[in-house]
Amino acid sequence: MTAPIETTGAAAEAQPEAVLQGVESKKIEGRSLGQIAWLRFRRDKVAVAGAIVVILLILIAALSRPVQSWLGLDPNSPNQDLIDPNTTLPKGDLGGMSLDHPLGVDPKFGRDLLARVLEGSWVSLIVAFGATLLSVAIGTVLGVVAGFYRGRVDALISRLMDVFLAFPLLLFAIAISASLQGGAFGLEGLPLHISVLIFVIGFFNWPYMGRIVRAQTLSLREREFVDAARGMGARGPFILFRELLPNLVGPIIVYSTLLIPSNILFEAALSFLGVGIQPPQASWGGMLNQAVKFYEVDPQYMLVPGLAIFVTVLAFNLLGDGLRDALDPRSSR
Repeated sequence: MTAPIETTGAAAEAQPEAVLQGVESKKIEGRSLGQIAWLRFRRDKVAVAGAIVVILLILIAALSRPVQSWLGLDPNSPNQDLIDPNTTLPKGDLGGMSLDHPLGVDPKFGRDLLARVLEGSWVSLIVAFGATLLSVAIGTVLGVVAGFYRGRVDALISRLMDVFLAFPLLLFAIAISASLQGGAFGLEGLPLHISVLIFVIGFFNWPYMGRIVRAQTLSLREREFVDAARGMGARGPFILFRELLPNLVGPIIVYSTLLIPSNILFEAALSFLGVGIQPPQASWGGMLNQAVKFYEVDPQYMLVPGLAIFVTVLAFNLLGDGLRDALDPRSSR
């Protein structure tokens, strides 16, 4: 009876050593919140595809002028020899598509559609990113202040949000854009049009960001780390910028990626209505405006800028949905 007991005891003493050796051979490493979010995002193939398309679009917009120069394209160069003088429509099928003009040419002038789409890409993205940056800056500051201080400050900022949300934004944007077409603030031409669009779209869209940030701040201000900062003697500005804002980065990034496609559509709508980017400067909305007259006889002219807007908006929306799922700690992905 004694021998088996000793053998069992020896085995029991050896077992923890074997377990420890296995642990030492493979170290267990912790993951940061950023690493966890990246792993979640990487598993979402649709969001990754959207991110790749967004990166390509940004590169195309940033390099549109060098690409046009390299391909020998000019968005404003007419090609009257490609236009039928009797119908003012492009010669050939599919809007005059050829090896020299892979997306065809526009009616009446014969300008290359590929060059005009490339030229319009950087205009749309600059307006969308600039307006989003302005909305995020104003909405984040006012939203976090309203949510943290509460009381009269919250009531004042919340009523201000309600006033801005009650504005007929499209009509107001049309009025402002139309009144500043000639020149203002020392600017004229394309720089003026882009600046006006960024201001109008960004300044009147900040309440959407403000409401989201305010709601998140109301939740965060009751958390333990904020109470700990107060207990250590931290004042309001320190808590706002060192404790609350870092924890709001995720929601701000997610909503920004969803706000960019909305701003692209808004810019296209204003250009379509004739109060945005003015010809001869190419813009996707302006191309759609000009294509309305020819869509029955030359659908290619409307299809090209329409697909450019569709692909861009879809890619940003897919990226935003993927970021929202990846940065949500309650996500099951």
